[in-house]
Amino acid sequence: MPRIRQARVRRDIKTRETVAATELIRQAYRYITRNEQIHSRIRQQAQLMLNALPRETRPTTIRNRCTETGRARGVFRDSRLCRYQFRLKALNGEIPGVKKAVW
Repeated sequence: MPRIRQARVRRDIKTRETVAATELIRQAYRYITRNEQIHSRIRQQAQLMLNALPRETRPTTIRNRCTETGRARGVFRDSRLCRYQFRLKALNGEIPGVKKAVW
């Protein structure tokens, strides 16, 4: 696997770990900012704290990547493989319950 792809996979793993680590804090700040029964000054402060969190803590920065090649397009969610790797593994019988369709 080329060095670029390895770096992208490692970056994706790191991003997933940071999102998981800050998920509770992020949810708490979002709850405070959306709760209209709380005083507006506290809600604004919570919004500022939420904005101050690093970019890597946002769940939208996670990109589904193939675990074999690091490819970002054509990735199946269930297997976390790109379409080509999925096809190769299915033809070799490495994915249980998947076989080539014949009609």
